[in-house]
Amino acid sequence: MLQQTRVAAVLDHYQRFFQQFPTVFALAKAREQQVLTAWSGLGYYRRARMLHQAAKEVVRDYKGSIPKTSTKLQQLPGIGRYTAAAIASIAFREPVAVVDGNVERVLSRLSGKQLGSRACWEEAQTLVDPDRPGDFNQAMMELGATICLPRSPVCGSCPIKRHCSARGHLANSKPRATQNRAQRHLALVRRENAILLRQRSRSESVMPRLWDLPEYAESTLEPVLRLKHSIMNTDYDVRVYAAESQLQLTGTKWVSLSRLTTIPLTGMSRKVLRRLNLLQ
Repeated sequence: MLQQTRVAAVLDHYQRFFQQFPTVFALAKAREQQVLTAWSGLGYYRRARMLHQAAKEVVRDYKGSIPKTSTKLQQLPGIGRYTAAAIASIAFREPVAVVDGNVERVLSRLSGKQLGSRACWEEAQTLVDPDRPGDFNQAMMELGATICLPRSPVCGSCPIKRHCSARGHLANSKPRATQNRAQRHLALVRRENAILLRQRSRSESVMPRLWDLPEYAESTLEPVLRLKHSIMNTDYDVRVYAAESQLQLTGTKWVSLSRLTTIPLTGMSRKVLRRLNLLQ
């Protein structure tokens, strides 16, 4: 859940997710739509699908016992080198290093030069404490997150400042990602206690099988709501228009307001419906 998502946004979801799926067996037995609904609001839904698939494989291939080595963990869907090393070192004390963006920054400043990904992993592995690898990895990540900050590092409070070659001053050679801008026109179509929604097809590359407010071609009317919403590298100017209940929109379905909390909504539609007081 913490991959590409802020801690503050995860806490409530984490508690609710484990209440609904308290064991790997419960998660493996769940339907995909249940998992996506529980995940709804965290974004990057491929993570939820991979987690669901990994739970099925753990139950099927490992009798519900999580693999204890980073090598075997990487064979599960959705688990790459970073996640596998974090699980193996923190949960099972395997002496493998973890490298994320924060650790890369710490290692580069310590060495006084920008290190590539491969060099960072090699350097981190030489430093990891074989007796307490989990504590070491968490300390390195926390150091980068709280002290060795990207723009204003707190060098005076750094516990390893005497070993640092850069003291915070290290040019970043990575180009800053550009943010795109786009507009979305959405239709809000209501009748009694239901609204019109569109479920994305399974074949769509972005957020397949999630529910969304339908697109609205008419943009000359005054929108009932305008808001900003960002998805990865795109900032959207979202405009929502009230449409007549007789409006026919391809691929849509009436969904009762009481069901909105039981289906996986896109983050954009969830934000719109909350702003309009149609979703808690």
